[in-house]
Amino acid sequence: MNIDALSHVKNVAGRPTTKLTHYGRKTGKAYEVTIWFALDGDHLYIGTANVNRQWVRNVQKTPQIKLRIGDEQFEGTTRFLTDRDEHERAMAAIRRKYWMFRPIIEFGRLLYAVALMRDNTGSVEVTLGG
Repeated sequence: MNIDALSHVKNVAGRPTTKLTHYGRKTGKAYEVTIWFALDGDHLYIGTANVNRQWVRNVQKTPQIKLRIGDEQFEGTTRFLTDRDEHERAMAAIRRKYWMFRPIIEFGRLLYAVALMRDNTGSVEVTLGG
């Protein structure tokens, strides 16, 4: 990640959400979603409980994105994490940041473990430009 961008992200990493601008797979139209994010060292992650959401499908096709965190704006690219260890590292960072929701998140993980619910979680790593 760009050192200058990382410095700015660190200043706003405590904010609760980011506004993610992503682009339609067919139209290229810009869409915005408010979503959780976590900074873990110099890795910026965004996770989802449902990989079938439009924003996830869009960033897989068109990885160029924009983020707005507080008063800071960034441009970057996403990489969908297909490696299970990388995905778990991203989700662990999200669970640490959003600790107040951990009982709900852990309940969902229990339902996955006993096959009462399918694990549709996913995550992306964001690389910010200048």
